[in-house]
Amino acid sequence: MPSPQPPPGYTLISVLFSTFPLEQGLAATLHQAAVDLYRRDVGFGPVAGDVVSGRVVNLKKSLSVGTLTGPAFEAEIDTARGSGKVRYLLTRQGLDLLGVAPPPPAGRRYLN
Repeated sequence: MPSPQPPPGYTLISVLFSTFPLEQGLAATLHQAAVDLYRRDVGFGPVAGDVVSGRVVNLKKSLSVGTLTGPAFEAEIDTARGSGKVRYLLTRQGLDLLGVAPPPPAGRRYLN
């Protein structure tokens, strides 16, 4: 029986804007940082890897682009190719594949 293939990259992350071309490893690093922020419902955090450092911001908004929907993020990063900015979203389908539930809605929370 063949082993299951990983989902295509566009299932996990959709880049809306980038000031430089993204390599697969950098896209995976940005995806991992965004999933961590989304799970913890945190506004921002560092991103680091072998050839990248910077900061990812959880915009705390959901975006729709055609049939792709999901939470939006922005990263300001430094790489070997220089500094840049990337705006992207995590796809709802990708989050479902990872078993990541949306954070609880903001507002009043009752203890009882």
